[in-house]
Amino acid sequence: MNSAKNDFDVLPVVDNPEILNGQSAAQSTPLADGPLLDAYSNAVVTAAEQVSPSVVKIDVHKAGAREGGGSGSGFVITPDGFILTNSHVVHGADRIEVTLADGRRPDAHLIGTDPETDLAVVRVYAPNLKPVRLGDSSALRVGQLAIAIGNPYGFQYTVTSGVVSALGRSFRSASGRLMDNLIQTDAALNPGNSGGPLVNSAGDVIGVNTAVILPAQGLCFAIAVNTAKQIVGLLIKDGVVKRGYIGVGGQTAKIHRRVVRHFHLPNETGMLVVSVEAGSPAGRTGLREGDLIVEFAGHPIAGIDDLHKYLTGPQVGVRSSLTVIRHTEKLQLEIVPEESPSDRSAS
Repeated sequence: MNSAKNDFDVLPVVDNPEILNGQSAAQSTPLADGPLLDAYSNAVVTAAEQVSPSVVKIDVHKAGAREGGGSGSGFVITPDGFILTNSHVVHGADRIEVTLADGRRPDAHLIGTDPETDLAVVRVYAPNLKPVRLGDSSALRVGQLAIAIGNPYGFQYTVTSGVVSALGRSFRSASGRLMDNLIQTDAALNPGNSGGPLVNSAGDVIGVNTAVILPAQGLCFAIAVNTAKQIVGLLIKDGVVKRGYIGVGGQTAKIHRRVVRHFHLPNETGMLVVSVEAGSPAGRTGLREGDLIVEFAGHPIAGIDDLHKYLTGPQVGVRSSLTVIRHTEKLQLEIVPEESPSDRSAS
């Protein structure tokens, strides 16, 4: 009696039971979770231990305010007491009180604020301060570890962790200002975290925590540390940031290699225009959404931070060249930056 052979029931016969389909047992056995969790925990613990001594709690007192003020976070950036925080944390403060990680409450006063980037610098006078180490936000990759340290709801030195969820985000704050090139993270932030550091696994600060969308889950934002580096120096020097205004919103974006080679561009990234304000210098000069800005006033533009760096006060009213890539064309435009609307309202 012949029986039909079912190929699906036949298993391969092997001389070595450790070999199956060309893979060894060591290769096919899944890794235990324990060592992976330990490595993750060690990274968070080590980074938190490095940075926490530099994180401060900021209490703001406002005369006549119904709630009397508020609180936030900040972190020491120099040994002589300069502290970086958010502009909205200290806005309208009549008195600022800073509590260091060791419990000291030294005298503190406001050095300067920049509402357009939501950054501010406060100074305290105290010995034995430990500054943070500032990293490089241009080297960030989506998915890498992100650790937030701050004082949510007044609970001091709280640590949360997650990943960098996205880069180059734009976010309009409650006051209406558009902040560009933000880091999106799912490291939990709550009221009171504002102004605290976002750090990587090495303990380097990669951003300044600034906002959270409360109804959503895991939508938190931080100002890129490279933006903060530029603003801090100006605030310490002058107390304000005078800048030119062209009326675009944008983010850093990669340029296709063929376009880079064809036009002999010095950088493989540029500033992607994501919005153009009606009636602005950019609108009048013909700049469009989707354009890639690669040069401004003779300076190569590798991203939004470069454009911010060159749009300074002296550029106001000066006709400048603007080189953009539009689809497959390289265009030369002329633009005259104006005084920033926030500068006009402050003057």
